[in-house]
Amino acid sequence: MKRLTQIAAGALLAGSALMSTSTLAQGEVSYNIGFASEYYYRGILQKDSSASAGIDYENSGFYAGAWTADVGDGLEVDGYFGYGIETDSGFSASLGFTGYYYTGEFDDTYEEINLNLGYKVVSLEYSVGEWDGFGAEEDYDFLAVTVESESGFYGTYGTFGDDFDGDYFEIGYGTSIADFDIGISAVFSSDELSDELDDDGDSTESEAIVFTIGKSF
Repeated sequence: MKRLTQIAAGALLAGSALMSTSTLAQGEVSYNIGFASEYYYRGILQKDSSASAGIDYENSGFYAGAWTADVGDGLEVDGYFGYGIETDSGFSASLGFTGYYYTGEFDDTYEEINLNLGYKVVSLEYSVGEWDGFGAEEDYDFLAVTVESESGFYGTYGTFGDDFDGDYFEIGYGTSIADFDIGISAVFSSDELSDELDDDGDSTESEAIVFTIGKSF
């Protein structure tokens, strides 16, 4: 699996290297900051009340960026890049690489290849990766389907496979108020992804309401 991610990442980097310096200079750079009442990712609670910040670059389908968030024991620092297309008919596709890294002992490194497909209101994500696991490496894949309306309502179902297990369902609504992005969502996680325990001390399904606010520049 590590070899797969290295090959795909190398191919994407080689493609980006073909772009001239002048072409790269013509791209768009944006910044973002945000705050979540609870930081959930793929149905898994990372931290209560977490602040985040990121930077993104995009040019003619090529994209790259970095994002960081407070996870309590240090920071999560993500890096990603890839290439995507979108047609006038509403079809979109992208292939990219994402790495999740940690400055503390909260978690260990994840590296994955991401394939995204979309058509109008429906999008599909499939990712395959490897977790370093503090010396005990594990492979995983992740599949998610999202339906999002133009009014801002959305629903996502995601599930893990290979060495990982568990699934979740998320419904939410997002809108912009005075140039701020505001969101509310409900996250329902299976016991494999949950941080909650039943009376016997075993993991049990969890539910959470999450509020988010952010701004892009």
